[in-house]
Amino acid sequence: MNVTTRHRTGTALAALLAVDGLAHLYWATGATWPAADERALSLAVLGTQVSFGPPVVLPLAAVTLTGAAAVLAHARGRGGPATRLVTAAVAAGLAVRGLAGLGWATGLLNSPDGPFRTLNLVLYTPACLGFGWAAARLARAR
Repeated sequence: MNVTTRHRTGTALAALLAVDGLAHLYWATGATWPAADERALSLAVLGTQVSFGPPVVLPLAAVTLTGAAAVLAHARGRGGPATRLVTAAVAAGLAVRGLAGLGWATGLLNSPDGPFRTLNLVLYTPACLGFGWAAARLARAR
């Protein structure tokens, strides 16, 4: 992978992770946009009802924002083996989520009806598979 591709791939991955982390920080305030309430948000994002309170979403924000920083550092040739390992972990996490999304889409896994089903098909699964593949390529780059 050439330097320009590394930089662009790392920037795109870091941006995705940062947006996800910032969304979790936003939800930690009690806000529920783009949903009407916490229940609707949970059903759209996860397909089941769970808390979006600070004890749940703040650790997720920390993980995704740390991942964003590590991926960006690895793409820029900084951080050594640690950032490469985090980039590989990001790739693995996205791949697992993408494969689960395929399971829900094909009916191998029980998928709830409603907004989650649609969002899983058109947004979550394609994004996870595409960005997971990009993260795996980036993790292999030296």
